[in-house]
Amino acid sequence: MISVLGLLFTSLLLGMAARRSGRFHEHTAHVINAYVINVALPALVLRSVHGLTLAPELLLSAAVPWVIFGAAWLLFHALGPRLGLAPGSVAALVLTGGLGNTSFVGLPLIEGLRGPEALRVAVVIDQLGSFLALATVATLYAARAAQKETHPAALWKKLVGFMPLVALVLALLTHPWVFPTWVDGVLARLGSTLTPLTLFSVGYQLRLSGLRGRGKALGLGLGYKLVLAPLGIALLLLALPRLDRLSYEVTVLQAGMAPMVTGAILAVDHGLDPELSALMVGVGIPLSLLTVPAALWMMG
Repeated sequence: MISVLGLLFTSLLLGMAARRSGRFHEHTAHVINAYVINVALPALVLRSVHGLTLAPELLLSAAVPWVIFGAAWLLFHALGPRLGLAPGSVAALVLTGGLGNTSFVGLPLIEGLRGPEALRVAVVIDQLGSFLALATVATLYAARAAQKETHPAALWKKLVGFMPLVALVLALLTHPWVFPTWVDGVLARLGSTLTPLTLFSVGYQLRLSGLRGRGKALGLGLGYKLVLAPLGIALLLLALPRLDRLSYEVTVLQAGMAPMVTGAILAVDHGLDPELSALMVGVGIPLSLLTVPAALWMMG
């Protein structure tokens, strides 16, 4: 877990250093974001979902990220305007605070806290919950919020052409067959570039000077994602006693993970307050390394 966390912070810091160096083109982040969305993420999805084994009792856990995204939409659209936030900032909060980093941060953190057996639950939450929500409702929401494409036919075309979703469908269709070793190897190599490049891109766009005047937005977004969301899910699952203890703990921990890096990339790609999107991830990841273990301690 230490090596993974080291990779996260190193990639973030390298992105910040690259921007300050002046050696990179001003559109560097846009190029990286396009690669992440159209190459690295589809490769990761195709490989991981293709080998995913789904247990029916885990469907409740997989539904949790969808609940969190829906609640984020309601909360941020209700409180954002009252706090003086622009529509683009509200949308950025929905896409970052409503989607959790259940993969790059979530999987290694949960394995370190609850052991390898917990990954069976964590992976289902990540793929059928967080990612599927990103590839469908979050993508449609981003397009509408950016006011680039509001016609139903245009939105449907954008969704169908979203490469991670195409990869998900392909993974499900090819599930009965085993990929050749070389195909699996290529997908693994391409997918492994996602984490360092996404965080490099976030670091490249992260300006800590932007914290000034962003207290209300960050407090609302991170307060929901790191505190209110896991607390609400914990209480909801207690009222629906269908999960064993391990599944309950992993589901609550995944609910409290930092904002999703790819959600921030999606927001930036649609021009939805890129500065706030980068701050949500850049500040949220370090904080989550404190709040998630604290949540496990409180449940124990």
